[in-house]
Amino acid sequence: MSEVVTDDEIARLGDEGAFVRDGWLGAGRAEAIAAALEGLRPSLRPAGVGRGGVVDRAVRGDRIALVDPGEAPSLAALFAALDEVAAACARAACLTLVGCTRQVALFPGDGTGYARHRDAFRGGAPGPIRRLTTIYYPNLGWRDAEGGALRLALPSGERDLLPVADRLVVFLSERLEHEVLPAFRARWAVTAWYVG
Repeated sequence: MSEVVTDDEIARLGDEGAFVRDGWLGAGRAEAIAAALEGLRPSLRPAGVGRGGVVDRAVRGDRIALVDPGEAPSLAALFAALDEVAAACARAACLTLVGCTRQVALFPGDGTGYARHRDAFRGGAPGPIRRLTTIYYPNLGWRDAEGGALRLALPSGERDLLPVADRLVVFLSERLEHEVLPAFRARWAVTAWYVG
């Protein structure tokens, strides 16, 4: 892994609300993470929508598991690296981050996606809200025809990012709406939300 977060990445986070880094951890680590995720498949459950957690496959078709790094040693190094990125973003962008929730998600490849949304729940319950979203993709050999792009609604226009292996995406949780386009192959994502 090169520099934790570059000045250019911080500038893009401020201007656009997001940055992307390809080849983040290296192909070998991406392959090991992909193998580790396969071992978590039995623990996945259908994802719900909103605070009530209602399952609606027309809105969201993935299966998820919340992960504690202490209970997933094969992913601990990935989570530590995501934490480093979040800490560097917090320092450079003056974000106050006080906690983290980690999730693995799998779209099964049946053409489901996830409708446009924000990661931060606004209003309602008091307490910390999601400030920074980090996503890591370990999907080896992903092709355009397999879909599953993360579509970011940036101030400059929509940007589609395929979930290719060893891609890191970082964005401001409250600011950016995003969606997952229909995926036609099993599509893994590891997400960490940092709250403040």
